[in-house]
Amino acid sequence: MKVERIETIPIRIPLKTVYTGSNYSMCNRCTIITRIYTTDGVVGECYNGDEDDTMVAIKQIVDNEIAPKLVGQDVFNTEACWAIAREPTRNILRDRKLATQAQACVDSAIHDALGKALGTPLFRMWGGYRRELPVICVAGYYDKNQSAKGIGDEIERLRAKGFAGCKFKVRLQIASAAAGSDFIITVDANQNWSAREAVRFGLLANKKNINLYWFEEPCKWESDKLGMELVRKATGIPVAAGQSEISAGGCRDLITSQSIDFCNFDASWGGGPTEWKRLAGLAHCFDVCMAHHEEAQISAHLLGSIPHGSFVELFDPERDPIFYLLFENHPRVEHGKYRIPDGNGWGLSLDKAIIAKYRIDK
Repeated sequence: MKVERIETIPIRIPLKTVYTGSNYSMCNRCTIITRIYTTDGVVGECYNGDEDDTMVAIKQIVDNEIAPKLVGQDVFNTEACWAIAREPTRNILRDRKLATQAQACVDSAIHDALGKALGTPLFRMWGGYRRELPVICVAGYYDKNQSAKGIGDEIERLRAKGFAGCKFKVRLQIASAAAGSDFIITVDANQNWSAREAVRFGLLANKKNINLYWFEEPCKWESDKLGMELVRKATGIPVAAGQSEISAGGCRDLITSQSIDFCNFDASWGGGPTEWKRLAGLAHCFDVCMAHHEEAQISAHLLGSIPHGSFVELFDPERDPIFYLLFENHPRVEHGKYRIPDGNGWGLSLDKAIIAKYRIDK
């Protein structure tokens, strides 16, 4: 089964609200759909990423640099296909992350084609450790007008929707009080603090009896490995990071420096599921749990395939219309669990009308 041609479709859906974190804001939800057509008639497809300003550049790398070299390659030879798709990262004058994201688009679609050809969901092909996963909601974006009651109401809405917990950005004490002991709380600092500030926050959380499941990216990027190691040892709070790395090697250094307890490497940013699975094996050897930054359509299969996977992350429908509109057969959240799609490959069914409405290349 050989690659016949590759198609990329950029999607942009305007958001009703501007979502703000520590040093960023988002007004659109974007993604790239990649389709690999094969000589056997199997079509592998996936959607990856949420890049707005750089989406066109990523698409061009796939179309102009990767696709011509992959045509004629055997889809079952995933490692050779991955190596070919890696070549654009060797250009030292470009932003290398654009190339790893382009590679991820192709690698994800190749694995979908492989799963479809073999007649099996990817999580089963990769190990099939579990059928469902706990699911948390990324919430708690900064809103200067939100009251304490509003934060409590947000927690209750998430609980009512079936989530097992949430990832919060700000006003943690109020959120924790509203959540209670049976609702998971993680906190995400988005690399915004010095090590000293992060330690102070962690010790204060301990003093207030706030039970954090993990403290995500607590330290500024310039010295994050040393900083996160200090945060772990000084506070006793588990630390999660890895999404800002674009290779398994980068996460290897986080693991061996004892900087993290959870590795949330993003397959859509770092070269695809092939690279993520390599890293998962390494993490298991060091007793580090795997997580995944967002991207539930991909993360569920990866995390469900291994014994040391953690949560699937979802958003509210207004924050992620791609998941709820484009992914037309997306699983429902029930009793804190996310059931992994059991269709072949990624098990995705993408809404043709949504694609036609929001694609920006036609």
